[in-house]
Amino acid sequence: MSLLSYSPETPVIVTGGASGIGKASAFALAEVGRPVAIWDLDADQASATAKVVSEKAGVSAIGLKVDVGDLEQISRGVAATLDKLGAIGGLVHAAGIAGIALLEQLTPELWGQTLDINLKAEVFIIQSILPHLKASPGSAVVGISSISGKMGSRIHPSYAASKGGLTAVNRSLADDLAQHGIRINTISPGNIVTPALLKGIESVPGQREIFEQHIFLGRLGEAEEVGKAVRFLMSDEASYITATELLVDGGHIFSQRSIASGLG
Repeated sequence: MSLLSYSPETPVIVTGGASGIGKASAFALAEVGRPVAIWDLDADQASATAKVVSEKAGVSAIGLKVDVGDLEQISRGVAATLDKLGAIGGLVHAAGIAGIALLEQLTPELWGQTLDINLKAEVFIIQSILPHLKASPGSAVVGISSISGKMGSRIHPSYAASKGGLTAVNRSLADDLAQHGIRINTISPGNIVTPALLKGIESVPGQREIFEQHIFLGRLGEAEEVGKAVRFLMSDEASYITATELLVDGGHIFSQRSIASGLG
């Protein structure tokens, strides 16, 4: 039986929950009894993931198509989540896009879209669900940032800006949310095996080995390892942790061999 506990076991919204880190986070939370609302652009995959989560973990789970870059869709997603699950006691913002473009290729549209999805969305989802978080003792929020927000990356400056901004805004929100007993933290993964990363490294022979050479632990991370970190920060075991950034990168960022791969 898990040592992690929740008071109470209220539902959690997981954005980008149909794949990668979001999916792993949804499963990790469901394993300890948290109902989950899986928000994703891919409606079919969100529903399929929710079905598997519910069957394996024995909790309520729903899949919803929500474009978190659209504030109206956020409002509809919140309403649908409340209708199906009855309450909201947490948020994991894992939805994000890479925004890959060198400076000379960067457009205002791509810059805006990347920051809207990766950064702005979390703030306005929290605003939308704040009354429900206040009503749920033990409420918590985790935003998925990236080591790119600290290291930078020439291949997607908009992504690095959005991820660095997420860490900063979460510290600011922690100051506000604390008066309501709501905690908010950030996780910054390194190079994690996700569909997006695999697509990038498999197109370049030897790229995976190059990445692994620049990580203390000598390997890429697994999405489930990030999901477990999310589960900890959402639990009562982390009841005195807020405004914190947790690195889940195998030591990559501290390695003297480190390179700013930008794919974390």
